[in-house]
Amino acid sequence: MDARYQPIQIEEKWQRIWENNKSFQVVEDPRKPKYYVLEMFPYPSGRIHMGHVRNYSIGDVVARYKRMRGYNVLHPMGWDAFGLPAENAAIERRIHPEKWTQENILYMKTQLKRMGLSYDWAREVATCQPEYYRWNQWIFLQFYKRGLAYKKSSSVNWCPSCETVLANEQVIEGLCWRCESAVVQKELDQWFFRITRYAEELLRDLEQLTGWPEKVLTMQRNWIGKSIGAEILFPLINRQESLRVFTTRPDTVFGATFLSLAVEHSMALELSRGTSQESAVGQFIDRFRQQNSAGRGAEEGEKEGIFTGAYCQNPFSQVPIPIYIANFVLMEYGTGAVMAVPAHDQRDFEFARKYGLPIQVVIQPEDRILKTEELSEAYVGEGTMVNSGAFNGLRNIEGKDRIAEHLEREGWGQKSVRYRLRDWGVSRQRYWGTPIPIVYCNRCGVVAVLEEQLPVRLPTDVPFTGRGGSPLRESKLFTQVQCPQCGDDARRETDTMDTFVDSSWYFLRFVSPSLMTAPFDVQQAKYWMAVDQYIGGVEHAVLHLLYARFFTKALRDIGLARVDEPFTNLLTQGMVCKETYRCVEHNWLLPSELAGSEKEGWQCPQCARPVEKGRVEKMSKSKKNIIDPEELINAYGADTARLFTLFAAPPEKDLEWSDQGVEGAYRFLTRLWRFISQHRATLVGAIADLKQLNGVREARNLQRMIHRTIKKVTDDIDGRFHFNTAIAAIMELFNALSAAAQGPTRLQDRPLIKAGTEAMITLLYPFVPHLMSELWESLEKTQRLEQIPWPEYWPEALEEEELLIVVQVNGKVRGKMTVSADVQQSQIEVNALADARVSAFIDGKKVQRIIYVPRRLVNIVLEG
Repeated sequence: MDARYQPIQIEEKWQRIWENNKSFQVVEDPRKPKYYVLEMFPYPSGRIHMGHVRNYSIGDVVARYKRMRGYNVLHPMGWDAFGLPAENAAIERRIHPEKWTQENILYMKTQLKRMGLSYDWAREVATCQPEYYRWNQWIFLQFYKRGLAYKKSSSVNWCPSCETVLANEQVIEGLCWRCESAVVQKELDQWFFRITRYAEELLRDLEQLTGWPEKVLTMQRNWIGKSIGAEILFPLINRQESLRVFTTRPDTVFGATFLSLAVEHSMALELSRGTSQESAVGQFIDRFRQQNSAGRGAEEGEKEGIFTGAYCQNPFSQVPIPIYIANFVLMEYGTGAVMAVPAHDQRDFEFARKYGLPIQVVIQPEDRILKTEELSEAYVGEGTMVNSGAFNGLRNIEGKDRIAEHLEREGWGQKSVRYRLRDWGVSRQRYWGTPIPIVYCNRCGVVAVLEEQLPVRLPTDVPFTGRGGSPLRESKLFTQVQCPQCGDDARRETDTMDTFVDSSWYFLRFVSPSLMTAPFDVQQAKYWMAVDQYIGGVEHAVLHLLYARFFTKALRDIGLARVDEPFTNLLTQGMVCKETYRCVEHNWLLPSELAGSEKEGWQCPQCARPVEKGRVEKMSKSKKNIIDPEELINAYGADTARLFTLFAAPPEKDLEWSDQGVEGAYRFLTRLWRFISQHRATLVGAIADLKQLNGVREARNLQRMIHRTIKKVTDDIDGRFHFNTAIAAIMELFNALSAAAQGPTRLQDRPLIKAGTEAMITLLYPFVPHLMSELWESLEKTQRLEQIPWPEYWPEALEEEELLIVVQVNGKVRGKMTVSADVQQSQIEVNALADARVSAFIDGKKVQRIIYVPRRLVNIVLEG
């Protein structure tokens, strides 16, 4: 055994052994309980970052631990390989997106293997491969047959320069994130998935997800946004039509003093026709239709509106009220028409004050009388209905139902449930995505591609200019096809699918990744699903996780999936953070670029100005506060990188980077290596024994510590994921073993020290698998460590022989005493009162009572 710890050499050795022995390949085994652990698969951007290191290390600890506990563990990895960055690379570097993507996958796969992650690489998938995306297309066709996929005209963010749809997140201060052209709203025919059909089930089944963080459940509830209320018809004056309004506050309908319409509402411009307002209304609509709806709907945004020149009648108060167009009313929610009750809604209140519109109080609180002229803000609480005709005097909660029942009887509307959730627009004017399997025929119309013609492959003869919309439109080979129904000339759909489609079912593909006849094998999915532990960032709380839940339910209804929910447990790991460094002239600087020192002050290497040390925040390339995992592994080894990220913070919390922490992790592993190297001969020659009681107290204490450490590490990993405290407990055990190996009774304690050392190595294996495997082998073990079961603790050995009792007087600590573990409470109280340090504080005063907390504390309460 080498005297020096050489991590690179050790890690390369064990990575070869695991690969050659196919150590982590798995098949269904009904004799074992299954466990499916999965980290969100990465986009192949070119290099892994420290967030990847942390995320995948967490998953690997769980996978290795569960294998040692006897589970049949599925732990796969793949690539979320479609996406816009590949097209940008094609434009900037004159390289085909597929070539760029495949090169990145190869490089990142090599990096992940260097981390020693226990993946079943035989199950690897890449979503850009036709073998994968053909099943995206097949699922699309099943959705289309069942009415879950449909096409409609929709208002979208449109970049006229790039000629493509932009997501809300890609619009920055009204400009295209890529070319900085002004973004406009445009009506386009788009393909949608009817996720709203599952809105109620998606909301209801959140109650089943007890293994998910509450913040994620709350975000999904808010995104689905169920609202219970009523639809009310407001008849237009001098017209035959009515405006349909949805409200969650029918109890306030008598206080509706105007109506507000979204600029996209179909009647918005029509109502002003022939009035003096027509021109101004048209200009107002044009101005706000160009704005992103998310920004317009923000609570803090300025409230702007314009009178349409038209009126409607409040069906309850029978009063004519004006109709306005307001920038904050959105078509995405309700009906795009809002009854404005300024006395009881803050946005309506601000709007009414701004435009001089009437305000009518219809809910009075219990503790005061509201007067319209004295209102400084809307009253939104509960109370008693007033100025509400026959409903006066009712509690407003009761009034909601009574009003709704009345409007149904009168034919003025109906009770209604609405959802904030909107159908999922999946059309993208991009090349690097899954082609939508639809053709357009002049005779037959919209025609689905036949299943036997799948996959519709991406063509290779396309230009990448960065302009002109989807490059697919330029490929005649792709667009010019025959109609699957009549055989006439037809054109192929040139939109591709949103890349969220790829990640909405990949966890199902992993159960049978080589299957050629279906997206996945139903029986294999029945064995493996649901994913027992899913791990990824909280930024995916809504879109990816919601879409994956929708896909699972839809595939269940098709007859493929056998579960209602895809992920039983969810861990959202925190970010990896580091301080930033910035020069006022040369902006952000990498830590490695700094001149000077921490003590003397950092300087910019270009201008020698002092560098400002910024706050600790998420590592990002733009702010250059990054650490290259490859450099870290080259310097310290993958085990050190893993150990630091797992020890520095609980998985769900942000991790603050520390060079000293990395050094500390490396020193600990080096000490372990030296300990085994120094005592190897003695350890190999001893016979391990963890259960034999020893007569020497020090040995019994060590035995107790070994078993307690096994219990603590087991408890900390199993479900709680308190990896940092588990590692801390192992470090304490190592210190105790080191002391015992040097102690006066080391010869007779050899069986216990060996047993403790073997337990320590086994406990550390999920965290630092390379070094532990090497140390295990150095002890002349014939079985590899991944084949060894998890150690079991001995309950009898956990019992304390002595207890440390804290003694308080009137709640303040005044002493401590050691007593036998089997001593009675009465004797503990006598000993506490007799303690010289304690009696000095009693000083002849009368004891009122003694409070005893078993095995921990005595509190002597004095009179007065």
